[in-house]
Amino acid sequence: MKDKKAEHALEFLAAFDGRVHHLEHGYWLKFEVRRVEVKAVTPHGLAYSFTLHDSTGRRLVGFDNAHLPRQKASAKTAAADHWHRTVDDPGRPYRFRDVPTLIDDFFDEVERVLTEHGVSNTVVRVTHERRQK
Repeated sequence: MKDKKAEHALEFLAAFDGRVHHLEHGYWLKFEVRRVEVKAVTPHGLAYSFTLHDSTGRRLVGFDNAHLPRQKASAKTAAADHWHRTVDDPGRPYRFRDVPTLIDDFFDEVERVLTEHGVSNTVVRVTHERRQK
């Protein structure tokens, strides 16, 4: 049963690929998600990037595995999951457990930053950006 739930969660998340949630004051969330081959750097079979941006487009928070964070060469065989807690954070390891935990962790950080900026997490509009293939 757990495998079916995990598969369903992955498919549900993949449907968010290209979705942009526009918030108040020009802030926005972007979701990029696609299924990939299971490898050492993507043991969960996902390539993803979830980001929060301010009205100028500056990334404030990000969870992704699009690139390896700066780390020792010997660690490059580990999973590439990492997150950026601040604008200048080059990335720190993120321990991927499952899709629901990833989503919860991302939105916990989004809420922390939005609260610091005095911005509501209310979505005022949703758009969908098609990825170039």
